[in-house]
Amino acid sequence: MSGLPSRIALVHEWFTPRSVGGSELVVQQIDRLLAAGRPAASLFALVDGESDRPGSWLQGRRIRTSFIQRLPWGVSHVQHYLPLLPLAIEQLDLAGYPLVLSSNHLVAKGVLTDPDQLHISYVHTPVRYAWDQMQAYLAGSAIARGPLGPWLRWQLHQLRQWDVSSSARVDHLLANSSFTARRIWRCWRRSSQVLHPPVEVDRFRPDLPREDFYLSLCRLVPYKRVDLVIEACNRLGLPLLVVGDGPERSRLQALAGPTVTLLGACSAERVTDLMGRCRAYLYAGLEDFGIAPVEAMAAGAPVIGLGRGGLLDTVRCLASGTSHPTGLLFEQQSAAALVQALEHFEQGQLWHRLPPERQRQWAESFSPERFRQRLQVVLERRWQGHQRRLRRCASGVSDRESW
Repeated sequence: MSGLPSRIALVHEWFTPRSVGGSELVVQQIDRLLAAGRPAASLFALVDGESDRPGSWLQGRRIRTSFIQRLPWGVSHVQHYLPLLPLAIEQLDLAGYPLVLSSNHLVAKGVLTDPDQLHISYVHTPVRYAWDQMQAYLAGSAIARGPLGPWLRWQLHQLRQWDVSSSARVDHLLANSSFTARRIWRCWRRSSQVLHPPVEVDRFRPDLPREDFYLSLCRLVPYKRVDLVIEACNRLGLPLLVVGDGPERSRLQALAGPTVTLLGACSAERVTDLMGRCRAYLYAGLEDFGIAPVEAMAAGAPVIGLGRGGLLDTVRCLASGTSHPTGLLFEQQSAAALVQALEHFEQGQLWHRLPPERQRQWAESFSPERFRQRLQVVLERRWQGHQRRLRRCASGVSDRESW
């Protein structure tokens, strides 16, 4: 990339085989962009369990880590050291890197930089379980219900204090959706620029013959609200396949009626096939962005989802009269609201008004290539502005006037 410094630091919370998802894809695409025609970025993380794993995109890369790497089970269970993570991220030495990029969903934005460094942070979410989802997190935590409950609440209080103060260390914030941008303002009182994350749309085929089953694909955890999807399909007797695993699986299995099948975890090939053949993808959770709905559209499947959170950025609702719609959004997070949306979808055979090629065309706007193009514009513009401010400071303009 022309115009950027030769030394760039890229900071992520952790690289482990247990955590391979949307945030890791963002870091991979940022790293790919920075490596184009220049030395690779220097990688920093709390822990690294990927650079020596065969087949990992990080195999053989040097990753500078924190003292958590050396603690017992630090790599495999880094989140168990939550009270130490703010301290640990502050110990990473970023001296000599004019440009610092962080990928943040917990503490990465809290790295320490000097006044001449430019720090841009891509925010996947403010810490959910410390802010607006704290009560739900505590309700499902055995520790919170035991004698350590007051200590856990105090730790989350401390984390919120640090989370706010550390957000002021960042020069520019990028949010993965409009919803995340609103959460950033609510939690940190900072403005941010929306830059949607990359989605591997080329994995999916929109030209497979469609069948009459519905699909739910996600981790089986409480906030995904797969229970509402199952209840709605039970009421209407609609065929539903549920792909995924997690602590909710046994409870959801008990809820499932005769038309609902829980498949558990499936291979990437099976997921690709099911996405390409389902009548529609169903989702009732509240997401900061939501990669799976975009993947479904890449496979030609309409999305019937909760009209809140990240899906407002990604799904073009048929009922709103928008051009080139890609699905239906329901307003209330309830089985009754999803039942109403499904009845409307079935009775009007609305899949005929949502052709697969239109789904795919819209999904391609979230491709890794588009993400890198947009990020390049942001980085170059922000770096040029930073350089102008430094030159004004060097020429004798006061910091107050310059910044």
